[in-house]
Amino acid sequence: MTFEAMDQADHLLRFPGIQLAWETLRGASGSCAVLNASNEVAVDAFLNKRIRFDQIQDVNRATLDSMSFSAPTCLDALLALDASSRSQAEQSILKMS
Repeated sequence: MTFEAMDQADHLLRFPGIQLAWETLRGASGSCAVLNASNEVAVDAFLNKRIRFDQIQDVNRATLDSMSFSAPTCLDALLALDASSRSQAEQSILKMS
């Protein structure tokens, strides 16, 4: 096993999800929950051969770009954000099929 510095020039090309994760961490409140929900839906779609591996990132980006964010103030709000994120991710997957 080898370890590389995260700032190597080709990391963003080899691992595009890293940049999206950093953007999400710096983003609006609730965006990490959206990314998590979208990624779970996208990975499931990949495992079930509905999308290619390289489309997982596209689903996540499309879902984040389509959502409006507000800080979840309670568990019900967080669960609603999760549900709408999953629904939007499914819509993105359907457009790719």
